[in-house]
Amino acid sequence: MPSEGGRPPSNPPRRGQPDTGARPDGPILEEVAGSADGLRHVMTHFASGVTVVTALQHGVKHAMTATAVSSVSLVPPLILVCVSRSSRSHTAIMEADAWCVSLLAAEQEPVARHFANRGRDLLTQFDHVPYTPSPGSGTPLIDGALAWMECVTYGRHDGGDHTIMVGELVHASGPVTLEGPGRKAPLTYYQGTYSPNVIDPR
Repeated sequence: MPSEGGRPPSNPPRRGQPDTGARPDGPILEEVAGSADGLRHVMTHFASGVTVVTALQHGVKHAMTATAVSSVSLVPPLILVCVSRSSRSHTAIMEADAWCVSLLAAEQEPVARHFANRGRDLLTQFDHVPYTPSPGSGTPLIDGALAWMECVTYGRHDGGDHTIMVGELVHASGPVTLEGPGRKAPLTYYQGTYSPNVIDPR
């Protein structure tokens, strides 16, 4: 790999001996074969925000907890959500013309656990979860969330055991309070657990 500025490294590895990136004063890098377990292990070290993705199908409200959410583009404004093919909400989100993403606050861990529970009853899953219909499609937006987005489906892509849903933003929550007592911390997911206590870096 070229060093900073595009110059080749001063001691390039000999052919047949890949450069592991290790340096005398650096950590010893251990390598494992590419596998589902290897990927899962590495990604446990990546802290993610926690969201609830919602959709309507034939008037039935569907929802799932998701951490695989990302912005894609500003022009046009696009986001993506990765939906497991084994999820009971997969078909509903796949077929929906519009869907929503609610970014959960730290105190909403029970909401995240609720919509991650595979045994919950789909027809009554919103009975004890306060929500507001979105302005465009009427899809549920989780009350108390840090922020929310309503999207129309822009594209669907194969992602192995997931479907990558790309949505174009059509409505979004307004500016959030970044200072003062109204400021909320986000709910995050790290090393297999929910982490509601986020240290303010300021």
